[in-house]
Amino acid sequence: MAATNLFTGIIPPVSTIFNKDGKLDQAGMSLLINDLISRGVNGLFFLGTGGEFSQLTIEERKEVAEFAVKEVNGRVPVLIGTGALNTKTVIELNKHAKAIQADGVVVVNPYYLTLSEENLYRHYSEIAEHTELPILLYNFPALTGQNLSANLVLRLVNQYNHIVGIKETVEKIGHIREIILKVKSGNPEFRVLCGYEDLFLDTLTLGGDGIIGAGCNFAPELSIDLYDAFLRGDYQKAVELNKRLAMIPEMYKLDTPFINVIKEAIAMSGLDISTEVLPPVRPLDEEKKKELENILKQAEILAKNV
Repeated sequence: MAATNLFTGIIPPVSTIFNKDGKLDQAGMSLLINDLISRGVNGLFFLGTGGEFSQLTIEERKEVAEFAVKEVNGRVPVLIGTGALNTKTVIELNKHAKAIQADGVVVVNPYYLTLSEENLYRHYSEIAEHTELPILLYNFPALTGQNLSANLVLRLVNQYNHIVGIKETVEKIGHIREIILKVKSGNPEFRVLCGYEDLFLDTLTLGGDGIIGAGCNFAPELSIDLYDAFLRGDYQKAVELNKRLAMIPEMYKLDTPFINVIKEAIAMSGLDISTEVLPPVRPLDEEKKKELENILKQAEILAKNV
């Protein structure tokens, strides 16, 4: 398996910042990227769900990817989301990611068509055969309508050594446990990263490798400090931090999708960015902003600027 130490630890799925015209706000994007790097994250993932990839044209996705790689300039590993409804588009976006020197790609399964497991295997196989870049699978069944089974993941990993990890945006720890037991046990370099903050500590205790959670956009230190505490064996500190971190998913209930919630949390935490979102997502209303502020205070994010 290809080396995967690039994709370990705390990797924010970076929000894409737009201006009022729905165009990439380069100044705001630069501000967020540099803020996250300065706070000690281990990598950055662009054009995930919170990056609003599904509302962008292919050319707009390429624009964001190019800007991100250039702005990061090798300071941390860069992952680019290239998932799409059809295999051909994924291959095209992977070629672009390679050309701009991204460090890897993250590929969510098609989110309209439900595929048989064999067709899903063929989809990922064709993608893998057309790129040399490291690939992270992206499992988000709540949005795609289809789970990536541990057996499917194992089959892909055994066939393609550059399928190096998985982002597990699942609500229960059971699937993460199964991936670790069935896939990672025989492929120790395979990286398992959770997507929800309240499963982060559980993921680590089972043998997982990190988190790609939306909360890392505005409170990366919570995850960074928990991760560091766990690695040095300070489990009491890890549990204390986990209690605060576990409050973050309460934010996600404020609106659907919660892309707008994350941008408001970034702004509330002190970064002067635009919170514009692309339709059909809409701005967060004032009542929900107050609820968000209360959650951030309860998690001691606003009070301690964590």
